[in-house]
Amino acid sequence: MYKRILIKLSGEALAGPSGSGIDADVIDNIVSQLVQVHKNGVDVAIVVGGGNFWRGRQGQNMDRVTADHMGMLATLMNSLALQDCIEAKGITARVQSALSIPSIAETFVLRKAKEHFDEKCIVIFACGTGQPYFSTDTGAALRAAEIGSDVLLMAKNIDGVYDSDPIKNKNAKKYDRISYLDIINKKLELMDTTSVTLCMENHIPVIAFGLGVKDSIIKAASGQKIGTLIEG
Repeated sequence: MYKRILIKLSGEALAGPSGSGIDADVIDNIVSQLVQVHKNGVDVAIVVGGGNFWRGRQGQNMDRVTADHMGMLATLMNSLALQDCIEAKGITARVQSALSIPSIAETFVLRKAKEHFDEKCIVIFACGTGQPYFSTDTGAALRAAEIGSDVLLMAKNIDGVYDSDPIKNKNAKKYDRISYLDIINKKLELMDTTSVTLCMENHIPVIAFGLGVKDSIIKAASGQKIGTLIEG
């Protein structure tokens, strides 16, 4: 169904049950699915958070800009780990960073990223937007718009969007489909307002789904019904 996708992974998703660091089995499962999607002929782009190493709110007594830059560096560590695991499976991957760190990763250049897709590489975008005060969700929405992604896949620990926290409320209702404006107006904790608005203005559908569902990435990337669809 899709020719080009961008998948947003949380840093915590790479950590597994421990919630911190990188779990080798978890990242191998995620990458195995991404490689299969790539082999199916889909252009794959990835944005990953850094919460398994550092979250900005940890720096409560720290300058906000400094804390956010630390978070960007955490996303770069996760991006390098994904690149290494992808290439171990025989697929070329390129990390492009919104911060200029040329000895470790390419600096983000849109034209170069598109050339990588032409060369059948998986592209990983690190360091969010490169600016403080913006989340990696916003970075994912921005990159999805820039590369012309057909869809933004939001891989979560919960299997979709609910009207309340399903962990705290056993009667929480799951949405199969919901609009961008409802996400904003109902203040549902899927993405921040800036990232939802970017997707809405650029007509990028969003699919929120649970990583715990077997082959969930493959299913979402192939257009199978899974999780919650956000559009319109």
